[in-house]
Amino acid sequence: MGDPGIVVDALVKTFGSKTAVAGLSFSVAAGEIYGLLGPNGAGKTTTLRVLAGILTPTGGRATVAGLDVAAHPLEVRRRLGFLTNTTGLYARLTGRELLDYFARLYGMSPAAADARIATLIRALDLAPFFGRRCEALSTGERQRLSIARAVLHDPAVLILDEPTAGLDVLASRFLRAFVRAERDRGKAVVFSTHYLAEAELLCDRIGLLHHGGLLAEGTPAALRAMAGEAPSLEEAFLRLCAAHDETDSDSDAEVAGP
Repeated sequence: MGDPGIVVDALVKTFGSKTAVAGLSFSVAAGEIYGLLGPNGAGKTTTLRVLAGILTPTGGRATVAGLDVAAHPLEVRRRLGFLTNTTGLYARLTGRELLDYFARLYGMSPAAADARIATLIRALDLAPFFGRRCEALSTGERQRLSIARAVLHDPAVLILDEPTAGLDVLASRFLRAFVRAERDRGKAVVFSTHYLAEAELLCDRIGLLHHGGLLAEGTPAALRAMAGEAPSLEEAFLRLCAAHDETDSDSDAEVAGP
């Protein structure tokens, strides 16, 4: 495994009396796609927002590309590409205008920006709609442009939070192919999705979150084996959650006594 692009060590995030992330630890190597999966409320999005520097951890530590996210949030963002299915685009700008604008925000020289944008036009097949305003683009076209915006500065680490939500089969397949290509270029990728079948196709390793903690971790095949050779990752997740909840119930009963 390569050098870690992301290290999460005993991460805690609370909101008042509610604990969203409870002592979570995992790492993602350069050249690896790590799936962060779990039901709503498991702590996925909170964890990703901490890694992106949007939220400050309550406890524990997280690093991105070797930088502490709490101590160096701006430097982390320069090394990070962060994409969600709700990433906004400026409706009245064309694709070209949008990427030119963000290239200036990233401090890229005109020559470097032109070269990188040309690469992304080819990689993401932006040419057919690159001159149209964002407000006129389809869902799949907007998401491709959002990917280009997220990776414009060629970051070492990618965090993708539900990037295929709302996309059709072809657009989802296109996005997965691009993510694999970025992995093969040595990027550390965190991929969060509710589509477990998609994660099984794409991810090298997977962490299953439950109640803010890591329920299980491993390759898709290893997770299925942990769950009694479950026929799918979805079935493995359901079995592991049920076993965990049953253990918790038994522990509570022992504490309560007869």
